Amino acid sequence: MSEGGVRPWHLWAVGLLGLLWNGFGATDFAMTFIDREMWFATMGVTAEQAARMDAMPTWTYGAWLAGTWGAFLGTVALLFRSRWAVYLFWVSMIGLLVSLVYTFGLSSFRADLGQSDMMMYGFIFLGAAFFLWYAITIARRGVLR
Repeated sequence: MSEGGVRPWHLWAVGLLGLLWNGFGATDFAMTFIDREMWFATMGVTAEQAARMDAMPTWTYGAWLAGTWGAFLGTVALLFRSRWAVYLFWVSMIGLLVSLVYTFGLSSFRADLGQSDMMMYGFIFLGAAFFLWYAITIARRGVLR
């Protein structure tokens, strides 16, 4: 059933939630490069954690960029009812999956992660999956153009 030209109320709710959720990820990425010391102090990043981040291969930053900014731009596209939202959320999901492969399979990070870290990664994955699912669903209903 097509919702055609109608912008459903839940688009605004999901869009605003996405701006907050995905906006934080984009802010985290940007602030890590703009004022790393201040941001890390604010976020409680330890010297050991910062050193591990410094040791990450350059390509992992590309995955992080795709994950965070793909999601944020996907949210903006969603609010504008653009079909690009689906593609941007796919870019975000792929970036996240590449980051998770590095974190849990190609690095020593996993050994240092606590239960709260594991829960955080789980919530990030669920959030990314939700936004991708939502964009695909409303695109199929004809809401995105």
